Amino acid sequence: MGEGPGMEETAGDMELYDLRVSVDRIEGRSVCGMAVGDYFELTDSAHLRLPDGKHFCVYALASVLPFLAAKQRDLAAGDWLAQDALFACPDPEERLIMRVERTRRRRMNSADLT
Repeated sequence: MGEGPGMEETAGDMELYDLRVSVDRIEGRSVCGMAVGDYFELTDSAHLRLPDGKHFCVYALASVLPFLAAKQRDLAAGDWLAQDALFACPDPEERLIMRVERTRRRRMNSADLT
């Protein structure tokens, strides 16, 4: 197995990307108490990780959640989701914009997942 960020692991029958979802900008007022740079990580297919002592607004999470499974996988070059990385929270007062970035390609065993 590979070690360290960005290293590809060699065991397994499928590949997924770990993701980081971060607050890119807030174009309105910060209603939920988050700030630019706040983030969560999605690792090992389904592990949601937050930095100690931090939070992430559940409504912002709900708006980006439907896209995360697709962003974890390789996409066709012409797929719009392969091109776009920005997602908006639905709160019109806040206008919080999140960026989804791939942080690591991980080889996994599909039998270990549901």
